[in-house]
Amino acid sequence: MAELIPVLQTAIGPVILMSGVGLLILSMTNRLGRAIDRARLIGAQLTEVSAAERPPLETQLRILWRRARVIRSAIALSAASALGAALLVILIFIIAITGLEASWLVASLFMLCMSTLIVSLVLFIHDINQSLAALRLELQTHGLGDA
Repeated sequence: MAELIPVLQTAIGPVILMSGVGLLILSMTNRLGRAIDRARLIGAQLTEVSAAERPPLETQLRILWRRARVIRSAIALSAASALGAALLVILIFIIAITGLEASWLVASLFMLCMSTLIVSLVLFIHDINQSLAALRLELQTHGLGDA
């Protein structure tokens, strides 16, 4: 039992990482849902507007499509990070039970988790910038300039 306590302490880090990534995924899925809802709304408006009013709406739809793809990639990378952290916990216990020396494997898997999380966050920031570009376009469409 005494040798299990350090293993549990070591496994806490990846578990905390999984918890944080879970909240990040929740936030990203909410953004994805909003982008999809907005795209559906604009798509419905396209059938009701004149040909002259279509280009701004079509531009908005293209931006929303790009945003949805970026968010999907960010979610996939975040999920891969959480999956890697879960595998890391299992690996830590396997190493403790078998007595293998595989610290390089633990370090490599942890670095992979962090790398996928970093790329996911970069994509998330990119999505935020795209949403601001869409807002700027909408403001310009309504004659509000660069408010």
